[in-house]
Amino acid sequence: MEFNEKLQELRKQKGLTQEQLATRLYVSRTAVSKWESGRGYPTIDSLKRIAEVFAVSVDDLLDGGELLTVAEEDRSQKRDLTCGLLDMAALLLLCLPLFAQRSAEGVQSVSLVALDASPLLKAACVAAVIGIAVCGVLTLALQDCRCRVWVRSKQALSLLASAVGILLCTVGLHPYAATYLFVFLIIKLVLPFKTR
Repeated sequence: MEFNEKLQELRKQKGLTQEQLATRLYVSRTAVSKWESGRGYPTIDSLKRIAEVFAVSVDDLLDGGELLTVAEEDRSQKRDLTCGLLDMAALLLLCLPLFAQRSAEGVQSVSLVALDASPLLKAACVAAVIGIAVCGVLTLALQDCRCRVWVRSKQALSLLASAVGILLCTVGLHPYAATYLFVFLIIKLVLPFKTR
C-alpha cells in the first residue's frame, strides 16, 4: 500500500477530516489533500508528527523507496530555501556601503545606489543585483514546481547571475562587493555536496 493510501486510511479510521488532521499537523488542508492524492510527500518533520498522531512508526507509513524520496525532497527544499535567501541577500548591495568611490578626500565606501560611476557600469551592476534577487524569488516561489526545465536550470541560472555580478564588481574595482557575492557563490556551490 502506498503512503497516500495509508494516510487516507489512518485518517478515516480516526474519524478525522482533512482539515482536522491539517490542524493537528500544523499544515494546510491543501497539503494533506496533496499527500492523500499522491501528488507529493510531507517533510520529515511532518512525517514525524503524522506518526505521532496515529501512534505508528515512520517505517509503517513509508516503504524504503518512499523514505528515500521524502529525504531527497526535504534536502532539495532546504537547499532551495538557502540558495533563494542567499540570492535575495544580493539586494543588500543596493544599500550597504561596499562600493569604492574616489573623491577629493580619498576613497569612500558607498552603496550601489549612491555610487557615482559610469552610468553604463552602474546600470549593469544594478541589473545584475536585481537579476540575482529575481533568481532567489523564483527559487523560493517555485519550490514545488516539477517542470523539468526549471528543476535543471534554476541552480545554473543563479550561479550565472552571481558570476556576472562578481565580474561586473571586479571590473568596476569594487572588491568588497565582489567578495560579498563571491562568498555567496561559494556557499551555493558547496551546498549541494554538503547536504548529501
